[in-house]
Amino acid sequence: MKVTVKKRGRVMEVCPEGEIDQHSAGELRERLDSELEDKRIDRVEYDMKAVSFMDSSGIGVLLGRYRTISARGGTMDVKNARRNVELILRMSGVYSLCTERSRQ
Repeated sequence: MKVTVKKRGRVMEVCPEGEIDQHSAGELRERLDSELEDKRIDRVEYDMKAVSFMDSSGIGVLLGRYRTISARGGTMDVKNARRNVELILRMSGVYSLCTERSRQ
């Protein structure tokens, strides 16, 4: 799995590519936790356009980072999810935690 992280002031944009599953979730979690050591970050935006598959391990990564950000009073967005990924995000309740979302 490849992930690109861009920081703009207090916003961190995360652009994962490929599958987010039990095999790749740990690597993604470690990378994001490392980036979130920057306490100025209070908004995480996930651009999911290049994610072809996500299972419950990926949901766990998003929810765990949401807890970190919300403890700072921050927010999270998920955008551009493919239909199959959007379905799992909707069913898991992730979208209810987002301030906005858009579909590809």
